[in-house]
Amino acid sequence: MKLRGAWGHEAQALAQIHAAAFDHAWSAAEIAQLLDGPGGFALLIETEAPLAFILCRAVAGEAEILTLAVDPAARRRGLARALVEAAAGAARMAGADVMFLEVAHDNLPALGLYEAAGFERAGLRRGYYDRGAAGSADAVVMRLDLGRET
Repeated sequence: MKLRGAWGHEAQALAQIHAAAFDHAWSAAEIAQLLDGPGGFALLIETEAPLAFILCRAVAGEAEILTLAVDPAARRRGLARALVEAAAGAARMAGADVMFLEVAHDNLPALGLYEAAGFERAGLRRGYYDRGAAGSADAVVMRLDLGRET
């Protein structure tokens, strides 16, 4: 397996992973726009084909994980943890002191992943995720002090 940076021209491949991982997937255009926007960056894990990616933004001393997607067939192999750790390092190198994310309050595997990576709960956004006919779900806001090295 190889972990590397991902680029805007790879947005379609990232969108395919996102579609396999989520019920409400982001389009290639949405991913490309975020990736090509200010401070946008992505990391990708691949073998012969892409398996997982993380999309982030680092601007003005803060970073945010925008999305993290792992192909369901490649889950439970530590890919998400490797991506989170690598993204934190990349954000630190980009000048961020802190990293944030939002995760659904009932996504227990993701909450466990982020807590194991050192993120702490920092707030709650009520009704943040629209789940259509199922209503909405709250988002837990999480924060990681990047402890930038000087």
